[in-house]
Amino acid sequence: MVEVVSEVSGDPQTSGQPAAGCVSPQNQLVSVSQIQTTVDTKHSSSEEGEKLRHTPNARASSAMGQYDSAEYVTIGEVPTPPADNFKKVSVLPLIFLIFYEVSGGPFGVEDSVQAAGPFLALLGFLVFPFIWSIPEALITAEMGTMFPENGGYVVWVASALGPYWGFQQGWMKWLSGVIDNALYPVLFLDYLKSAIPALGGGWPRIFAVLALTLVLTYMNYRGLTIVGWVAVLLGVFSILPFVVMGFVSIPKLKPSRWLVVNMHHVDWNLYLNTLFWNLNYWDSISTLAGEVENPKKTLPKALFYALILVVVGYFFPLLVGTGALPLDRELWTDGYFSDIAKLLGGVWLRWWIQAAAAMSNMGMFVAEMSSDSFQLLGMAERGMLPEFFSKRSRYGTPLIGILFSASGVLLLSWLSFQEIVAAENFLYCFGMILEFIAFIRLRMKYPAASRPYKIPVGTVGSILMCIPPTILICVVLAISSLKVAVISLVAVVIGLVMQPGLKYVEKRRWLKFSTSANLPDLHNDSPLR
Repeated sequence: MVEVVSEVSGDPQTSGQPAAGCVSPQNQLVSVSQIQTTVDTKHSSSEEGEKLRHTPNARASSAMGQYDSAEYVTIGEVPTPPADNFKKVSVLPLIFLIFYEVSGGPFGVEDSVQAAGPFLALLGFLVFPFIWSIPEALITAEMGTMFPENGGYVVWVASALGPYWGFQQGWMKWLSGVIDNALYPVLFLDYLKSAIPALGGGWPRIFAVLALTLVLTYMNYRGLTIVGWVAVLLGVFSILPFVVMGFVSIPKLKPSRWLVVNMHHVDWNLYLNTLFWNLNYWDSISTLAGEVENPKKTLPKALFYALILVVVGYFFPLLVGTGALPLDRELWTDGYFSDIAKLLGGVWLRWWIQAAAAMSNMGMFVAEMSSDSFQLLGMAERGMLPEFFSKRSRYGTPLIGILFSASGVLLLSWLSFQEIVAAENFLYCFGMILEFIAFIRLRMKYPAASRPYKIPVGTVGSILMCIPPTILICVVLAISSLKVAVISLVAVVIGLVMQPGLKYVEKRRWLKFSTSANLPDLHNDSPLR
């Protein structure tokens, strides 16, 4: 037990410093009055919780820094807890981790041309970022710097709506992420099957999926910094062939081909799902915030540059492919960019595109698995999952989270590309609704809480910013097939009963649950366990 007494007068300087391990990794905000704080630094069980007691003169209403009728001062960075002594991710690897969380290149956008033609495909990748990507990235920057820990969006929702809904957010987003990751072996093999027909089906395809999953899972196990720099190398390799293809296509470009549109022959379900899938998941990087070097500055900067990289990485190849060749919408399906490369530059460019697609899918796989597995670690540190999920390997990686995520990928990899996209979009939409509610509620409930990056809009502006993406979510849900809707709703119901089930397991002491002492209580009146 460590007792820390801070005498604070009208001068904003404090006379004492917090003891190591007693407070959140965020800057704590202290009321300008006498405060006597007693902090239990022991890593307590979730039944006991981390207790933070204040004198009546300065009763805290939230560990986030909201105090009753008080001014606020920042008292400096908190010492890094021993569990975080692993090497942190810097800005450049973080940019490419975000790039792979969201995009990974134009592989998978071909269906937008098949569904709606060149004009709507190009227009969609210009307009959609303003409706969806930019609001989601801005919310991620604000909330991710407000809560720089591995729980990410789970912690956002738990702090605003309580631990029950925080768990639901974690379940839906983790399941959505695992479904998303099951896509990448499928896309990888779709690009290679034109060169190696045996990978099109049967046992060769099954063994290829298994081997690829095992190799990439091991890469995640070896450390996040390795994954980050691998993402940089894979990103450069995946982007370069499209730059070359752009130069090769210049003599063959016909701008009139970009304007082709037929509103009577648009598959809106496929079109919107393709746009939505290719431009979402900006919030996934928040579950790695605890592994980022100086996240309060690094995270917003990385999100900004990644947004530019993603939009250009989609729009430029579509501009080349639709403008350089006569339109045949039926050909625009998974893997078609490799055929375009062969027609424009020859076999060598086709092989480069195929290799780039393979490398890109590897990058997306390791980035998504990092996010999914660290999310489970963050939930365990908050007492939402059994303690063994918070255990790290000697490389600092969440071993159990990685194994669970890899198992989910293998179980779902038999689904087709379009089935996977539709199912994950449905679950992702539910999770995003909770995020928007949490964002607005925290703006209203804790207006004075520390926000190292704050979107320059007030409460009304925050609500208005969330309206267009919410409408889009409703449209995506409305056009989903009955099969996808039923499967997704069953998954949601499983989460609704799983959380009470885990609380019962905790109460019966069948498994050990604990809350990290290095994290703040999200609800002082009802501590998050």
